[in-house]
Amino acid sequence: MPETVQATEEVTDGGSADARADEGPAASTEELLVQEGDIAGDYLERLLDILDYDGDIDLDVEAARAVISIDGGEDLEKLVGPRGNVLEALQELTRLAVQQETGTRSRLMLDIAGWRADRREELRELGRATAQKVVSSGERIRLQPMTPFERKVVHDAVATVKGVHSESEGEDPRRRVVVFPQ
Repeated sequence: MPETVQATEEVTDGGSADARADEGPAASTEELLVQEGDIAGDYLERLLDILDYDGDIDLDVEAARAVISIDGGEDLEKLVGPRGNVLEALQELTRLAVQQETGTRSRLMLDIAGWRADRREELRELGRATAQKVVSSGERIRLQPMTPFERKVVHDAVATVKGVHSESEGEDPRRRVVVFPQ
């Protein structure tokens, strides 16, 4: 059973609902993302109960998307799977559960046992190191196939290095990042 469920919601002011309504689309977007996070948190809490896994669920909003993290349980690595395959599937199921309730497609991001955060840092380093090799050699480098999440992180890291650019090529699931000299 989950030990605790933590919700992190950023509220920019302590005003009433009427005051927030005056803030316009930004406030309503934030509220919708918090609602997505709540729905996803409930869905994932039920999943953890069924599996009899322990874990703390943290809900947040970052970069205009709901972010849900599950940490703390010994069995959580099983929910990540090899190369994050199980995590990707659970993220998609959670998005569908949110869509079922809200009627709109969710872009929420799910992380379990810090796997996605750790992977993001590995990919940033891979992107920077690959970009430096391309700058030094003047030759393009094709990376291994990656998920959309992984490719985005690599593209962002490559963009921080002068003298190179990156593109994706191929079709999923064999789509990959190619880094080119400029």
